[in-house]
Amino acid sequence: MIVRKRPSGLRLFLTMRGSVLSQIWKSLLVTTVLAIIVTFSHGALLHHKIILTTIPFTLIGLPLAIFLGFRNNSAYDRYWEGRKLWGDLVLRSRNLARQCLSLIGPEPAGGVRQADIRRQMIYRAIAYVHALRHHLRDSDGAAEVKPLLPAAEWRRMTKATNKPHYLMERMGEDLRLCLQQGRIDSVLMASIDATLSSMVAASAACERIKNTPIPFSYTLLLHRTAYLYCFLLPFGLVDSIGYMTPLVVSIVAYTFFGLDALGDEIEEPFGVSANDLPLEAICRGIEINLRESLGDKDVPQPCTPVDYHLS
Repeated sequence: MIVRKRPSGLRLFLTMRGSVLSQIWKSLLVTTVLAIIVTFSHGALLHHKIILTTIPFTLIGLPLAIFLGFRNNSAYDRYWEGRKLWGDLVLRSRNLARQCLSLIGPEPAGGVRQADIRRQMIYRAIAYVHALRHHLRDSDGAAEVKPLLPAAEWRRMTKATNKPHYLMERMGEDLRLCLQQGRIDSVLMASIDATLSSMVAASAACERIKNTPIPFSYTLLLHRTAYLYCFLLPFGLVDSIGYMTPLVVSIVAYTFFGLDALGDEIEEPFGVSANDLPLEAICRGIEINLRESLGDKDVPQPCTPVDYHLS
């Protein structure tokens, strides 16, 4: 995600970081060169004058702008829903840490000394959000998840297809063990289980967004229409505005190609491109909060933007 103040003056036109220009410059260049050629040839192609008025472009341009806006709104809805789901994970993680520390009692006297289940569950919650981030990005999270789990649990987790789901199953097993040992009342256990269920629901919703893209046929139709519109536009403008045709065409093409590319970028909000959600920063924030609740001394620093990019 790009984190910066809005540029002003000339910097507004020269800012490249976070702009979609890097993705569309080839198409924009081809369209501008075509407009220059059409301008100097006065709309003639192979010695035949191509006569187009502005009426067809008016009729097509308005629906195209509406459909591009609709698609971008749909893409942004997915982006915003993803952000709300991760915001809910922040809330649920904090609640889980508080509930584990305040509702689960100490280990029974006389029992076999084991690792503190409360601490283990909180560390597993940290591992869960990191594992979910890597699960959504199809990346390897061993470097961040492995130090948070017991060695035996990590080995079993590597064999799981859905690693976040495996961690939640282990959460349920530890919660059941606490109930059997009398460390928590059944009513209080239900409140912790509800928190775990909410975290699983957020994970499933993120998977739904990732695995259900906007229908390809709809995207393809907009791609084709936008390109045909911009490639034919110089023929409809050259007789009316003359040598201003390349400038006007490049502005229109930048707008249409840019909206199209931006919709593609935010349609799947869990990636690593400049305008995707900063999942690494969110996970780091959760880890800091939960480690501080345990009183850890070795707490990582919050993520900071690099060249205005917060990953």
